[in-house]
Amino acid sequence: MLELETPHGLARAHLHRADAPRAALVLGHGAGGGVTAPDLVAATAAALAAGVTVALVEQPYRVAGRRSPAPAAQLDTAWTAVVEQLGAGPLEGLPLLVGGRSSGARVACRTAGATGAVGVICLAFPLRPPGRPSAPSRLPELDAVPVPTLVVQGVGDPFGMPPPSKLRTVVAIPGNHSLRAATPVREAVRDWLSRLF
Repeated sequence: MLELETPHGLARAHLHRADAPRAALVLGHGAGGGVTAPDLVAATAAALAAGVTVALVEQPYRVAGRRSPAPAAQLDTAWTAVVEQLGAGPLEGLPLLVGGRSSGARVACRTAGATGAVGVICLAFPLRPPGRPSAPSRLPELDAVPVPTLVVQGVGDPFGMPPPSKLRTVVAIPGNHSLRAATPVREAVRDWLSRLF
């Protein structure tokens, strides 16, 4: 585990090294959860099996013991600082993929250009707040990603189902926003990585 300074406090990165890695994947957690969420664990296993080193990042607010997330701008700034330090350190020289679950997926999408990512993995992307049909869609965050993107979404996710696009692969799997079914997540990530590299 690495402790990394950011403009908004200390972050942590849990490194899982692949043998002879061909790329690296940096994943962020959801708003109220941590890096042990079932879909993050499944994605990590798939990446390691594909020869991709994984860093699971805890945002500063979580490291500080808070459950309520920081504002989006702070999340993005802290995330970018962590990814830059990882890229200059333990992940140096590796093509970089970024991603996360829910809120972490949004952060990865918003900062994909700034971090120099070659691909983005979104687990349970929160398209629109449940029960608020008039709330703005977050689809523009996905549409703005300039690199190949994988979205793994539960068919019963109350946040909705993003559409596929030229750069975006959407895989619908059993479940809701929690994505507790590990095998479908693992298979979706494995198959996408095999096409990317």
